[in-house]
Amino acid sequence: MPPLVTRAASDDVAEAARITVAAYVGTYVAADDAYVAHLEDAAGRATEAELWVARLEEGGPVVGSVTFCPPESSMREIARDDEAEFRMLAVDPVARGRGVGEALVRHCLEEARRRGLLGVRMSTMAQMTSAHRLYERLGFERAPDDDWSPTPGVHLLAYARRDVTP
Repeated sequence: MPPLVTRAASDDVAEAARITVAAYVGTYVAADDAYVAHLEDAAGRATEAELWVARLEEGGPVVGSVTFCPPESSMREIARDDEAEFRMLAVDPVARGRGVGEALVRHCLEEARRRGLLGVRMSTMAQMTSAHRLYERLGFERAPDDDWSPTPGVHLLAYARRDVTP
């Protein structure tokens, strides 16, 4: 059975924050990096966008989360007017390899399709190679014209999927 993805309830927010920090800090971001505050701010993401969480079974613990940014979200960075964007995809290290990341990305594609949007974009760090393989397997392509640097020394790669049909 694939992981279950639901909109984060208020009691899921702290766990989503913990998982996001655990997934990024030490591997992709230093513990003293200013970005850690953004990783910890799952409550803000739930307000400014949509925070979705994954569980391996009904009623089980949260094992992953993603921030889905529809066109009206202030958290969008590279999406076009007719696209959604997702950010801060995170899987608890104890649940890696169980399809959680894939379920969350598929959910973002389904949400975009359900809302009549034509595509989905996201930014990723160059060293997130396993995530790149997942995105490419799910039909995303590199969009180098949208690569960008939010701060000096941080270069983000853009990926896009323009057709969100199954």
